[in-house]
Amino acid sequence: MSPRVTRLVLGASVPVLALVAAFAITSLVLILAGDPVGDVWSQILTWPERRNLSNIIDNATVLYLSGLAVAIGFKMNLFNIGVDGQYRVAAFAAAVVAGEAWLPGYLNTVLAILVAIAVGAVWAGIAGALRATRGVSEVISTIMLNAIATGLVAYLLRKAAVREEGSNALNTKTIPEGSRIPNISIGEGAATEIYGFIFIAAAAGFGYWFLLNKTRFGFDLRATGRSATAAVASGINEKKMIIVAMLISGGAAGLVGLPIILGDSYHYGSTFQSGLGFAGIAIALLGRNHPIGIAFGALLFAFLDEQSNPLQILVGVSPDIVAITQGVIVLTVVITYELVRRYGVRLEQRRVAQVLADESVAPPPGSGPEHEEVKS
Repeated sequence: MSPRVTRLVLGASVPVLALVAAFAITSLVLILAGDPVGDVWSQILTWPERRNLSNIIDNATVLYLSGLAVAIGFKMNLFNIGVDGQYRVAAFAAAVVAGEAWLPGYLNTVLAILVAIAVGAVWAGIAGALRATRGVSEVISTIMLNAIATGLVAYLLRKAAVREEGSNALNTKTIPEGSRIPNISIGEGAATEIYGFIFIAAAAGFGYWFLLNKTRFGFDLRATGRSATAAVASGINEKKMIIVAMLISGGAAGLVGLPIILGDSYHYGSTFQSGLGFAGIAIALLGRNHPIGIAFGALLFAFLDEQSNPLQILVGVSPDIVAITQGVIVLTVVITYELVRRYGVRLEQRRVAQVLADESVAPPPGSGPEHEEVKS
């Protein structure tokens, strides 16, 4: 095989080997716990019903955006753990703005999306600025910002909430119907509708690919992520790249909660879904920071989450087994990638050694039989 084909095969083998190893380890855990392995996998791997399929696609849309936000940081060698706080602050701000309906119809929707992107970017930019100017690790600062975001949103929600009689729920104003993004039906009934925001998520994935692979900024970002020393030597401003990368990562994180806000709940409330940012870390790792790979990772995690719901009832096994599977997948991806990388390096070394050996055996120019005849 050519070197290019070899690299493609090795790259594709990483998630496959990781999934096989993860399922094997999970099966071993089930055996040690005395649970029916066959029944568990039979339930999880069955084709979902139409309403379950819509839930999978909806959850995957949200997880995909989370994975993209994390992947942008990874490309710059930045570990943005703060996606969870960034999307919650952004979703709250977008819900408040959309609920006020300062603009008519879809102009209000566009405004809410822009506000979410801006707020997410600013919140992540704090960590970027601390890293660039003070050398503070983005891991530490984003974790602290997550805690601050949780408390800040809870405080502001009490100020902005519209209380309904007979209910203890705290919600922002309901978004007007004309500003909602309509869902798409894939079957009969409201239970089989998927988020219309899926098209915006796909556009975000294309924008991520285009930015990284077709622009000078994307080249500078990838170069700085691979070797900051070499990037600085070539004239790239490392501090600027850190701040801009975190701003873009936070802006992408600002989109994470919008499918729910604009396509399902139509407000931000005290029960708004959390934890999506941490799932994005695993999905970005599984997808190797590629937009298509992240999409498959998001679908896989959403599929496992949805299919695990009836495990307790039908099989008598806690659905937490899927959390074990997802965690093991992350570990096996990291380990498998390193093993495959080392194997690829050995193959490349053998190929180069073979080429050098062939060149050393080949006769030098002008020493062939035809040249001997000319001389005679």
